[in-house]
Amino acid sequence: MVGKMAKVNVLGAGSWGTALSLLLHKNGHQVKLWSALENEVKMLNEKREHESKLPGVRIPEEVEITTDLEGCLRDVDVAVLAVPSPFTRSTAKQMAPFVKEGQIIVNVAKGVEEDTLMTLSDIISEEIPAANVCVLSGPSHAEEVGRGLPTTCVVSAAKRETAEYLQGIFMSPVFRVYTTPDILGVELGGALKNVIALAAGTADGLGYGDNTKAALITRGIAEIARLGTKMGASQETFYGLSGMGDLIVTCASVHSRNRKAGYLMGKGYTMQQAMDEVKMVVEGVYSAKAAKSLAEKYDVDMPIIMEVNKVLFEDKPAADAVRDLMIRDKKVETPMLPW
Repeated sequence: MVGKMAKVNVLGAGSWGTALSLLLHKNGHQVKLWSALENEVKMLNEKREHESKLPGVRIPEEVEITTDLEGCLRDVDVAVLAVPSPFTRSTAKQMAPFVKEGQIIVNVAKGVEEDTLMTLSDIISEEIPAANVCVLSGPSHAEEVGRGLPTTCVVSAAKRETAEYLQGIFMSPVFRVYTTPDILGVELGGALKNVIALAAGTADGLGYGDNTKAALITRGIAEIARLGTKMGASQETFYGLSGMGDLIVTCASVHSRNRKAGYLMGKGYTMQQAMDEVKMVVEGVYSAKAAKSLAEKYDVDMPIIMEVNKVLFEDKPAADAVRDLMIRDKKVETPMLPW
């Protein structure tokens, strides 16, 4: 099931980067794990475990952990970019001088840049024109991938051969990988579901039930698909792993930092207090403004996204946001279907 051994280096030693380096090592590849933070590299080399972000998951001695960015990009078959989305551009800028023509870079972070409204793969392509930029996404919490629990993802690339090559690199008996040509759809699904997860968490914090969460998930994917198709992505993508799949896991899981931040806001925390409590990058907060701007740019109705922005940035009480969603004008669920 696993392809031949490759040199696959992971840039970003947070929970997801660490979990993927373990998966790739178990798949028989030669793996280096890079972090820009000297203290993090020192701690990981000494303890061989990310105690704060991935406790109980041991990093094998064969996985080299380093701050040497140039060394990680020299003669590498695949570079996996796993830094949090707000740091994608700055890291890509640092990488650019060391990247060879046609280098496969797999982005595994999820987000949309607030100022430019660019997807992360577009940012990487802009900063590293030589790179062949691909995306891996789906319902895949690092805490479970690190422990080897069965997980399914999707990889997207401009060329089928590249996607199939990466499918072979990542696929294992506990990590099933599908392929798709729809890079834009995969990225939008991964980024925007974090904003809906903030809403789902807030509903939990307010003490609402499963009915409320089911409503947010199904109407949330409808909003994301409306925007995505207007931007040129395929509607089918949003009902797959990187859309509905990732949305379900992020809205429901105890591992979801976006859901947890929303939950705390539902309990009365401010956005900043919630982010401080979660202690990891809450990417939905960074993507919320971008999602609102995209909705306005493409003239797409996204009421949940709009209400999340009001709660985050305009101090609107979360209970009022839910009420306003419920009392909106009457709608048809399937406007494309004839009576």
